[in-house]
Amino acid sequence: MSTDTDFAAPRPTTVAPERRPTFADVVRSEWTKFHTMRSTRVVVIAVVVAMVGLGAVISAGTARGFVRLTPEEQAAFDPTLVSLRAYFPVQWLVGVLGALVMTVEYRTGMIRSTLAAVPRRGRLLAAKALVYGVVVAVLGQAVAFGAFLVGQPMLAAQNAPTAALGDPGVTRAVCGAGLYLAGIGLLGLALGTLVRATVGAFAILVALPLLPTVLPLLPAGIGEDIAEYWPTVAGERVMFVVDIDGGLAPWPGLALFLGFVAVVHVAAYAALRVRDA
Repeated sequence: MSTDTDFAAPRPTTVAPERRPTFADVVRSEWTKFHTMRSTRVVVIAVVVAMVGLGAVISAGTARGFVRLTPEEQAAFDPTLVSLRAYFPVQWLVGVLGALVMTVEYRTGMIRSTLAAVPRRGRLLAAKALVYGVVVAVLGQAVAFGAFLVGQPMLAAQNAPTAALGDPGVTRAVCGAGLYLAGIGLLGLALGTLVRATVGAFAILVALPLLPTVLPLLPAGIGEDIAEYWPTVAGERVMFVVDIDGGLAPWPGLALFLGFVAVVHVAAYAALRVRDA
């Protein structure tokens, strides 16, 4: 009897290698998560209302008080900055939305699935920064120009000085306001990555612009020197058209601020790389 079999030996099967997500894939995923996040629309609407609406209120109120200013104060009056003053509370809104881009994943536990799908954590953080950076840059420019265009007629209605986009330094200041807000938004993302909690990131965001107000209380003038180069103070210089105190020039000040944001992002990446989800 033959020992040969009539069955052919099974052929080895080949398994297609699992496709790793590209950076474009990660960006698309992060965009989907961002625009479907419940807080996104709420914060964006709040930013528009606060920057334009509150800016109009500030401009109108400041214009009514212009006649009561001293000659020195009238000479230092900066109509462009007045119309952009609402940036101060708005920076906390864009900052907390940036923090939520990361912290919401820790709160819901989604971060484990995200890191399983995108094990290269630097790529993940870069994709989040790109998506939110583009969004907040466009949003910042839109609300800055909106606040300026609404605020200047409020000043003119009370016969206070006004500014036009063609005046020296005005367009730079308005565009700079949008860039400053974009930087704050990315700072919020980095802080959210570092502390992994919305409340903690928001507390730091609130403290950063307020701390310079108490620094001059330090002895021997040390606080004043620190305050001049404080990141948020330096960044705000880009919105000044009338320079009354001889501080940092607009673009170097903004560069110092954005450099600080970059340093915080490096720290955020280092923390994200070594910590468990």
